Amino acid sequence: MSVAMSSAEREQGAETRVRIAPPAWAWFGACAFVLLVIGGSRLLYDADTYWQIAVGQWIIDHRAWPHVDVYSFTKLGEPWISTSWLAQVLYALSYNAAGWAGPVVVAALPIAVTFGLFVYLLSQWLAPRQAVLIGLVVVLISMGHFLARPHVLVLPLTLAWAAGLASAADARRAPSLLLLPLMVLWANLHGSFVFGIALVAPFALIAMWEADTDARVSLLIRWFLFGIATLIAACCTPYGWNSILASRNILALGSAMALIPEWLPANFAEPEFFEIAVMVCLGGLLMRGVALSLPRALLVTGLLYMALSHSRNFEIFALLAPLVVAKPLVAQWKLAPVAQQPSSRWSLVALIFVTCAVVVAALIARPPVPYSKITPVAAVEALKAQHPRRVLNTAGLGGYLITQNIPVFIDGRAELYGERFVVDTLNAFALKDVGGFLSLLNTYDIDATLLTSNTPAIKLLDRLPGWQRIYADDRAVVHQRVAPKSAEDLKDRR
Repeated sequence: MSVAMSSAEREQGAETRVRIAPPAWAWFGACAFVLLVIGGSRLLYDADTYWQIAVGQWIIDHRAWPHVDVYSFTKLGEPWISTSWLAQVLYALSYNAAGWAGPVVVAALPIAVTFGLFVYLLSQWLAPRQAVLIGLVVVLISMGHFLARPHVLVLPLTLAWAAGLASAADARRAPSLLLLPLMVLWANLHGSFVFGIALVAPFALIAMWEADTDARVSLLIRWFLFGIATLIAACCTPYGWNSILASRNILALGSAMALIPEWLPANFAEPEFFEIAVMVCLGGLLMRGVALSLPRALLVTGLLYMALSHSRNFEIFALLAPLVVAKPLVAQWKLAPVAQQPSSRWSLVALIFVTCAVVVAALIARPPVPYSKITPVAAVEALKAQHPRRVLNTAGLGGYLITQNIPVFIDGRAELYGERFVVDTLNAFALKDVGGFLSLLNTYDIDATLLTSNTPAIKLLDRLPGWQRIYADDRAVVHQRVAPKSAEDLKDRR
């Protein structure tokens, strides 16, 4: 018997090894999940996580959906609906079941699924290594927004929805009605579903632009009917049509967006990874050359404009732009589509099992905890001891106050408070308007303050007659209004 292996046998052996190994997209998603859980505390860096869980618990306790504010004393009873109610319930249930490990897993899993799906989609056009490399770039662009909040739960829905629309446009057909359940779920998880509705029009334009002339009318009718069905699906929420109308409150924030970190525009004066990645991609496209149809060029430009306008849209651009340009780039650069290598189901099951075991071990060895700067435990205890009626607080501490059943002055629900209120309050805290800060104290009959330790207004309170600092640490400072001396006290003193 010959020991040497024929080339055919070697190729067959290589194919067998490929078939039993999990594909690149599965490894990528699994590694992302493990790393996110290991660094789970990083997902709890945002104060909004506190009030998101509180709202979810309120829904569970009352078996109803909020229609008015119940957490602040400045907007108490005013209309407010939660377009993220299902995400909030999921976070609350997971917190009740597993403490902070619950929200971490609930947030980490959809993020990992998103990037596993992203690499899977790219692998249809590129070699696995190339797809993984691009996936890593997109992860680095997006990681600033990896937080235990509702928006991460809809990332896989956003990508799947856009991929479905792009696939239909590339094939010059109408989208499948099987996409509609994604929209129903999206509309109950996060208010960004309005963006999903808006995506239908540009992809419909791409499909018609690139279709044969005699097929455009029928294609337009089918896409139009799909758009109507999308609107109906988006209204399948406890609030119906009002879920769509609620997006106006975000868009109406105007100048307040410039004061909220996640709504800040990209800053090329001090470029971060996103700006560098965009410039590198632009340079690469200029060297290789690329020609897009007008609708595709408009869609990519629109996505880029969204990202440059507000940093919270970085990941939307990074995830969706490749789906728009993939087909024309493959055609123009004469790239052969990569055949998906089949893999054993048992290999995927084994990968899932190992991933879950590592995740459980990581959570036991290092339980996640919220960021200390947004969790002023000692300061709030000192505040409670004074039994204040109305506390003036910075928005970043509002989430924790809500969990302590203390009515807040302001929190992360900017759409509730509105542009003027947010701008005036933030300018007052920054002492850009000293008179405005003094007016807040008097107009709202404030008897205590809880401000983050770097708030400029603290120095004014330290010197302001009638106010006394009663607690301070590196997280927060508490001041209390001091009652004026009575006439009897002054007489005794004399």
